[in-house]
Amino acid sequence: MSAIVVTGIGVISSLGNNVQENFSVLKKGDTGIGKAVYVNSRYADMMPFAEVKVSTEDLRTRLEINDHSITRTQLLALHAIKEVISHRGLTSEEVSDRTTALIVASTVGGMYLTDELYHDANQATESSVYISNYDCASVALFLQEYLGLHGFSNTINTACSSGANAVQFGLRLIKHNIVKRAIVGGVDCLSKFTINGFNALNILSDESCRPFDNNRKGLNLGEGAGFLILERLEDAPKEKILAVISGYSNSNDAFHPSALSDEGIGPVKCMEQALQMAQLKPQAIDYINTHGTGTMNNDRVEGMSMKKIFGEHIPLFISAKSIIGHTLGAASAVESVFTVLAIQNQMAFASRNFHLADEVAGLIPNTQVKEHTINHALLNSFGFGGNCSSLIFSAYQ
Repeated sequence: MSAIVVTGIGVISSLGNNVQENFSVLKKGDTGIGKAVYVNSRYADMMPFAEVKVSTEDLRTRLEINDHSITRTQLLALHAIKEVISHRGLTSEEVSDRTTALIVASTVGGMYLTDELYHDANQATESSVYISNYDCASVALFLQEYLGLHGFSNTINTACSSGANAVQFGLRLIKHNIVKRAIVGGVDCLSKFTINGFNALNILSDESCRPFDNNRKGLNLGEGAGFLILERLEDAPKEKILAVISGYSNSNDAFHPSALSDEGIGPVKCMEQALQMAQLKPQAIDYINTHGTGTMNNDRVEGMSMKKIFGEHIPLFISAKSIIGHTLGAASAVESVFTVLAIQNQMAFASRNFHLADEVAGLIPNTQVKEHTINHALLNSFGFGGNCSSLIFSAYQ
């Protein structure tokens, strides 16, 4: 089987509105976490969030979308997918060809407009303009129609591991010769619905999150969209190749609706299997983009799981969520873009807000942006229900 490579990237996050803006902030070691301005939530004044610095109306204007039933989730996705298509240089004919697949990860979907839909329902009208855009599949359907896509399309919703699983789904479609290329990624926006839900779990922090720190208090929610284009090596223009996806795996220990097992059964399994697929020993990994949410359960279990894989010689690692918050279904898609940027620039980005190692796991993330040789990078993404995924990105030689 030919190698599968990344030939395009596109992103919008709290760090910036495109790949270059995101990379510039990552390079400086700055953060996108702060006070939310646009989200409609009473918690906006109580907790920090990682909000995209563009209003929904401005997004509509930039994208020339006049339909006000189109959600912020859909607009963020369209913004990033336009960049990834342009970055790869695909023609409109290539995008619409049946050999091009679209796999979108999302957990929020049109739930961003739950209040508006509820208001319409109480007006006893026949229907609401928000119904068709309510479920998570509405994002992929909107992109299909807008871009004139005729190929295979699907929506992945496995909670926080959705983005990584969208990448894996695209990889498998190519591997089995179902499609020639796949546009894969994830998107989610901040919404009252998800803020209230995560607050009910008591895992939101009232300060900037501090993954792997012993005194961590929880996560910060964020929003954004990240997309990649995947192709077979022999189909890809050499000058467009950014990285190789050499290994991937998904496991599910179904331990708990919202927590990882103390033994790290799921995380260990998916890391092991990704390494086996890539035919790599643990010591070959140079850099890890951890799931790293800043919650007590995740960081301790992920840290102990990494110790089971790597022993006491843990590769240099970061948590991107200390920079862009937890973007839910977009998380591992946006972080995949960041990992590709790390490989392309041979640069380790920095975790923020770390002061004291967890008393059990005892791991210390990288806290300074620096040059770093990265031949192979591991990305972890763990979702509710024990759905765990790992991806291995390798430098193209």
